[in-house]
Amino acid sequence: MNSAQEGISNTDYARLRKLIYEQSGINLGTERKTMLESRIHRRLKALHMETHAEYCDYLFGAKGQKEEIVHLLDVVTTNKTDFFREPGHFDFLIQKALPDLMKRNTNGRPLLIWSAGCSTGEEPYTLAMILSEYAESHPGFRFRLLATDISTTVLAKAKLAVFSTDVIGPVPASLQRKYFMRGRAPGSTQVRVVPELRQLVEFRRLNFIDPNYGISEKADAIFCRNVIIYFDRPTQEAILLKLARHLVPGGYMLVGHAETLHDMRLPLVPVAPATYRRIHKSGPDGASDGADDGA
Repeated sequence: MNSAQEGISNTDYARLRKLIYEQSGINLGTERKTMLESRIHRRLKALHMETHAEYCDYLFGAKGQKEEIVHLLDVVTTNKTDFFREPGHFDFLIQKALPDLMKRNTNGRPLLIWSAGCSTGEEPYTLAMILSEYAESHPGFRFRLLATDISTTVLAKAKLAVFSTDVIGPVPASLQRKYFMRGRAPGSTQVRVVPELRQLVEFRRLNFIDPNYGISEKADAIFCRNVIIYFDRPTQEAILLKLARHLVPGGYMLVGHAETLHDMRLPLVPVAPATYRRIHKSGPDGASDGADDGA
């Protein structure tokens, strides 16, 4: 058995866990060693390396620290997503959030909707379809879509916007016909989002633990669903506070139904299942918590 098959040593695994946590906030437990070995194996092939030990020597060297960390984070991140996933959120957006946000939007600016942790694009393209349909029936409604993820690999796939027909299964048939182009080859099982819809989404790489997100305009709604489950509790709270600071007062934060903000000190109040609204919150001494400050 060669060293690659033997896997990562306990010492190297501890180093990798520490590096991944420092660079992304993702907290891998001791039980995730086998998972990490299998994912790093992709990098061994790409770099023509034979062993995990060789990879770790490279990663922790000067060149690896400069060039490889982004690729490590690409293989570490989990990118499970679907079109129209947790559909109750989209119903809430159309029926409650958008009418409220439009009423508050007295200067007529385009509403900014942010898909934070967009993976391969199913969520932002779902939003693009929903918002485009809403705009057709509500004259004067304008919107912008921002989609971010830490993984350059999934961002490239999202920008390409090519999906298999089984992946778009949850999309209503009328929207499939309107917003997807079928492959031209006989028997093709691939479709692509139409150019008009692709142009509505701005994709960017963003690391949630970065001190500054580089986003100057506040969002009206942030979809950050099934993302914070990969972080420990202190990191979850820190990330959600930064995201909340990027919401307009009265803006909406939508998280995964398996995620909870219970007992977190955030300027958010629940308004529906896994749905929160941004408020201005002061501390016990009356001082602002900074939630209205730029971040």
